[in-house]
Amino acid sequence: MVEHWSPKPGVGSSSLSSRANYIITMGLKTYFKESYTELVHKVTWPTWSELQNSAVLVMVATLIIALIVAAMDFSFSRIMEFVYGLLY
Repeated sequence: MVEHWSPKPGVGSSSLSSRANYIITMGLKTYFKESYTELVHKVTWPTWSELQNSAVLVMVATLIIALIVAAMDFSFSRIMEFVYGLLY
């Protein structure tokens, strides 16, 4: 029987995380061996072309967001200069 300290049963406990418990019970060597096997045989890695396309997409999105933030900053500074000009 597992003791839970969370108000919601089965959500969590005050003990180590399940992954940490798994590492402790199975041994560190076995953990790294299985992690390596999973990384090599089960993970689907993107092709070089897919990686390049994703990088270009991220750069374009970053540029667009940077331009939007710059426009907002410029507009806000002009509005604040106008407001302060009225007050002083």
